[in-house]
Amino acid sequence: MGAPSSEATAMSLRPPKAKTPNALLREHKPLQALFSAAQRLGKLQALVEAQLEPAAREHCQVASWHDGCLLLLTSNGHWATRLHYQQRRLQRLLQALPEFTGLQKIQVKVRPPNTHATYQTNKTELSEAAADSLCSAAEGIDDPKLRAALERLARNAKRD
Repeated sequence: MGAPSSEATAMSLRPPKAKTPNALLREHKPLQALFSAAQRLGKLQALVEAQLEPAAREHCQVASWHDGCLLLLTSNGHWATRLHYQQRRLQRLLQALPEFTGLQKIQVKVRPPNTHATYQTNKTELSEAAADSLCSAAEGIDDPKLRAALERLARNAKRD
């Protein structure tokens, strides 16, 4: 008998069993480090939010905390300005917490939320006469890219 066919071998392979999140974290050090960093930022976020005025909480996010610098991200320039004016008070309050020992400065940057903006385009109709003019102009053009662009524009004309 010969070696088993590749078809038989492929059918006998089964994907490994799914691992629990705890098992993944124990086995994969980079994943464990990433998870720990996310938990740390979550705790710092809660501490910062507790010191902020209620209206500012949803517009302020802890981005990083290292080397004595706390980096906060805000959703727009308005909140960045308001945080700038409250910066000394916030720094003083945070320095009193053991998690922020060594806090020397707070840096605020604007990062708009990740929303997909919907842009309204002004779609203007191209008349048949304008399309004919574009086609005529394209015929006299030697540059193939420009000619193709004019012909594409002409195809967008409203045909009755």
